[in-house]
Amino acid sequence: MDGPGQGGGRVVAAGTFEPNAFVRIGTDNTVTVIVKHLEMGQGTYTGLPTLVAEELDADWGQIRVEGAPADASRYNNLFLGALQGTGGSTALANSYEQMRKAGAAARAMLLAAAAERWNVAPDSITIARGAVMHLPSNRRTNFGQLAASAAKLPVPKEVQLKDPKDFTLIGRRVTRTDSRAKSNGTAIYTQDVKLPGMLTALVAHPPRFGGKPKSFDAAKAKAVKGVVDVVAIPQGVAVLAHDFWSAKKGRDALAVEWEESGAFKLGSAEIMAEYKNLAATPGLPARKEGDLPGAFARAAKTLEAAYEFPYLAHACMEPMNCVVKLSADACEIWNGEQFQSIDQPEVAAVLGMKPEQVKLNMLFAGGSFGRRANPHADYLVEAVQIAKGIDGRAPVKLVWTREDDMRAGHYRPMYYHALKAGLDAQGNIIAWQHRIVGQSILAGTAFEGMMVKDGIDATSVEGAANLPYAVPNLGVELHSPKMGVPVQWWRSVGSTHTAFSTETFLDELVAAVGKDPYQVRRTLLAKSPRHKTVLDMAATEADWTTPLVSARVG
Repeated sequence: MDGPGQGGGRVVAAGTFEPNAFVRIGTDNTVTVIVKHLEMGQGTYTGLPTLVAEELDADWGQIRVEGAPADASRYNNLFLGALQGTGGSTALANSYEQMRKAGAAARAMLLAAAAERWNVAPDSITIARGAVMHLPSNRRTNFGQLAASAAKLPVPKEVQLKDPKDFTLIGRRVTRTDSRAKSNGTAIYTQDVKLPGMLTALVAHPPRFGGKPKSFDAAKAKAVKGVVDVVAIPQGVAVLAHDFWSAKKGRDALAVEWEESGAFKLGSAEIMAEYKNLAATPGLPARKEGDLPGAFARAAKTLEAAYEFPYLAHACMEPMNCVVKLSADACEIWNGEQFQSIDQPEVAAVLGMKPEQVKLNMLFAGGSFGRRANPHADYLVEAVQIAKGIDGRAPVKLVWTREDDMRAGHYRPMYYHALKAGLDAQGNIIAWQHRIVGQSILAGTAFEGMMVKDGIDATSVEGAANLPYAVPNLGVELHSPKMGVPVQWWRSVGSTHTAFSTETFLDELVAAVGKDPYQVRRTLLAKSPRHKTVLDMAATEADWTTPLVSARVG
């Protein structure tokens, strides 16, 4: 499939120079950077190519981008060990040196090829903005003309990276590689994929989590023009049609009886009531410093506050979708692919195939906030189940509507925070107790072994257990109740709720004793210089010490 946002793995043209897994230079003088991280709006298709272009000394106009195939042996996230995936704000950080070295290696080989062709010393050659020049003899060529020769040379084991003072692209504004395609409609998202004979599928999900289809009457659904088939899958009942609207009308007409004996039936208010009861009891210790009971006993003043956080859908611009094409011994998928090392084996398990028989094409994604990196590959598995349900006789495009996206899971967990602080006679904080109640997003995932220690999910308490404020007596406790609501990571993860609760509570404490919230924080950050520097910069930029001018509204 051609077009911006396409998946990797195309046939390489003759004469192409491909020194490593990340760089491909064609005889047409284009430089294609293979990007291992999903582009979902955050800029990986610009940031990572910038690293390559910087060390290659390429002209930015030469740069093209292609999404990497699923191959963790070459495209693993260096911060996730052997796993290939995008998340945790790691894309640029884990690739920074890797992509620069890829560009530097290609540059060294192009330089060597030019030196050999011109019979001159390599250090007498200059490369700038894609031009390869030997100034003493006024000779000049480009990458494309050197590609075939460079491809025959050995790849250097060690390369010299630029001194940051010599950067011409890194740290400077460049045109995004995806801007034009996203503006003129040529960018390829999952919704743009059209395969011969492809059917569009919508799924009727159970109204309660854990529910299953008991029986269904497909007569009215099949009577809708354009509807081709109706199949039951573990996740619900799928309606397949020649187009989206026919599939939606067919689903609307579908009559399903649900088996809810094993379904989760608590409502939000009931869950929160249970959380409040848990918060009244000690939880597992995530951090414990000083003598908290003793500090509270001698405190001149004690304040308490509670904060409630609801379940939150990711609600990214592009709801979940996926295209699947099955054959007897292979499966090919097109989607905004975020977590290859989870999705590939999960899909393979459903089909009884080996992971390498599942090809993942990484397209552009209209946002994610973590949703597309589902720990169980939920919507991909759903699409594959549908394709399997019709024996692979046609490619299937699964489409979730916005309503599906909001109702069918997964969510940022609901949380309840109970905070208590003790102040001395001077209004200083001498005791801080923080109890957090909420589901673990790591339990049952590939990350549980490395990020859940002694029952503490690190993401549930981040921002609280590592609170930088120097309080002498501090305790953070966690309850991780099991609920039937499917949850997963959500952009910023733990800090989405802990930062709000800790900072708001601190403001309440400061207000109670009539102190300046900025100065109190500066004092509490005495042992955290980086945090203190950021705080000072924010105060300076906000003109914190300048009195507010009264303004008339209207």
